[in-house]
Amino acid sequence: MTAEPILRVERLSKNFRGLQAMADVSFAVETGSITSVIGPNGAGKSTLFNLVTGYLAPTAGSVWLRRQRLTGLPTNRIAALGVARAFQIAKPFRDLSVVENVRVGALFGKAGPRDVPAATARALELAGIAYLAHRQASTLTVGQLRHLEVARAIATRADLLLADEPCAGLNPTETAAMIDVLRRVRAEGVTVVLVEHDMPSVMEVSDRILVLDAGRLIAEGAPEAVAADERVIAAYLGTPEAEEA
Repeated sequence: MTAEPILRVERLSKNFRGLQAMADVSFAVETGSITSVIGPNGAGKSTLFNLVTGYLAPTAGSVWLRRQRLTGLPTNRIAALGVARAFQIAKPFRDLSVVENVRVGALFGKAGPRDVPAATARALELAGIAYLAHRQASTLTVGQLRHLEVARAIATRADLLLADEPCAGLNPTETAAMIDVLRRVRAEGVTVVLVEHDMPSVMEVSDRILVLDAGRLIAEGAPEAVAADERVIAAYLGTPEAEEA
């Protein structure tokens, strides 16, 4: 890891009319790490990803990729700077093959020289789906589609991968395979920020965990410290006073 964080979020807030979905959130992600964002449903995890990737404009605050301000940039410009997102619900080009889907990612993404065949082959290998290269996307299982979604994001030659619940709905074997993919991606020099509800996976793969609750950052740190934090336990399980009420 280097001294300079790859991603900085500074006092980020987002209001939807009367609802405050994100409230004064600040944190940094170290280059070369796997950082997980966790929290109850409605905590603001998806809103955070939408703000980082330019799908939403913040009400206040800013997002930085190294020393480049991302806030206010369109999504394609953010992708050209080296940020990719793997969505929870995979939406491939169903009539194309797996390799053709991944090739689409390699044709776009990070600005600069690109070797499309090499980027496509690398992404298929890292995502563990090279054996599916010539299968039509419409024939894939849910687990295989999750791998395809990650592969398509990797093919953009991203420096930062935002993975939105890649293990959701997967069985234990599929979940273990996805964790291996994320580790291989990190080993190739890509920083990973992960939103995930599968806590055993989060504890296993994360270098650092950020905990959101009602749009606020309530805890951050190493997995063991976060798991023992009383604020985190209360957010997930509720306090005795809340249960009594």
